[in-house]
Amino acid sequence: MQPPQLVFDASVIQQETTIPHQFVWPEGEKPGPDPAPELQVPVIDIGGFLSGEPFQVSKATQLVDEACKKHGFFLVVNHGVDPRLLAKAHELMDFFFGMTLSEKQRAQRKLGETCGYASSFVGRFTSKLPWKETLTLPYFAAAAADDDDEKPSNSAEKYILSLMGDDFKEFGRFYQEYCEAMNNLCVGILELLGTSIGVGSHFRRFYERHESVLRLNYYPPCQKPDLTLGTGPHCDPTSITILHEDQVGGLQVFVDGKWHSITPHTQAFVVNVGDTFMALTNGIYKSCVHRAVVNKKISRKSIAFFLCPKMDKVVYPPQQLLASTNTPRLYPDFTWQTLLDFTQKHYRADINTLAAFTNWLHNQDIQIQISSMSTT
Repeated sequence: MQPPQLVFDASVIQQETTIPHQFVWPEGEKPGPDPAPELQVPVIDIGGFLSGEPFQVSKATQLVDEACKKHGFFLVVNHGVDPRLLAKAHELMDFFFGMTLSEKQRAQRKLGETCGYASSFVGRFTSKLPWKETLTLPYFAAAAADDDDEKPSNSAEKYILSLMGDDFKEFGRFYQEYCEAMNNLCVGILELLGTSIGVGSHFRRFYERHESVLRLNYYPPCQKPDLTLGTGPHCDPTSITILHEDQVGGLQVFVDGKWHSITPHTQAFVVNVGDTFMALTNGIYKSCVHRAVVNKKISRKSIAFFLCPKMDKVVYPPQQLLASTNTPRLYPDFTWQTLLDFTQKHYRADINTLAAFTNWLHNQDIQIQISSMSTT
């Protein structure tokens, strides 16, 4: 007789004093009993940078350059996103994740796909499962939508409507609006990053036709928070992450050989560099290992916008950057589609994703060469 299928029903499992073994992490990866020291991340006045005022530009670019060369994390304030939009985003998360499991599963994420509802990674992995639920929505920039009729500019709204029906029309419309706000914020952040590293508006132009995703994260309480993780140690395989979180806290970053916490700020966004952007800068700006811990008293919510290139966009460093640094290429050319497929079909994203992906590409090239030789 087969054992019963594991189910992650947050309303039930958060009360259990014994958690399933699939959620228990190895000794070396469990969160320690002591609180993590706070990571001192720079607070960037993005509005000041975009004003063009020389002092503000110089200050912002210097702080971002230093942070991205060390760990890739910084906070953004004066960003122009309406606080009421942020408040409602969290309210609607409470609504969605407060529904019954069967209701949420109407948006169930299909195996091999990136969007939809996921109750932990049950069904995809069998160990080191994260203590969380997620809802992921697609977002295509208007320019990308213009190129492909199957990628509408109101993609988040249409996606929710297709899965959840007309009752969720306003829900989908709201998160579409949230994605538009993140898209506008990305423009300024990319300009800041390009100015900081010395390539001007190159990154902003590179991502004009981006195909990104929005992820709502819900971390329920856990009666054994010292045994599990809300999200395991990993580097984001995407380009740039723009995160807004509630006041509970739980984000930790691995810097200088130990874990550090990032204190939540309701009026700020946490921005971090991902693997794709690290490759785009030839390793100059770092994609840093981070994780999320949970607690036994209160749920935690966060909203992450993952900026990604257009699927078929070839990722490689600008020649201007290579010439100015006089350094060899660290990573081969690749498309975002190839890296995404690698993380969905061949490899579970972790702290070594980019290195593993580079080796995998190299092996693929060798196999192609061998195959070509055998047919000639």
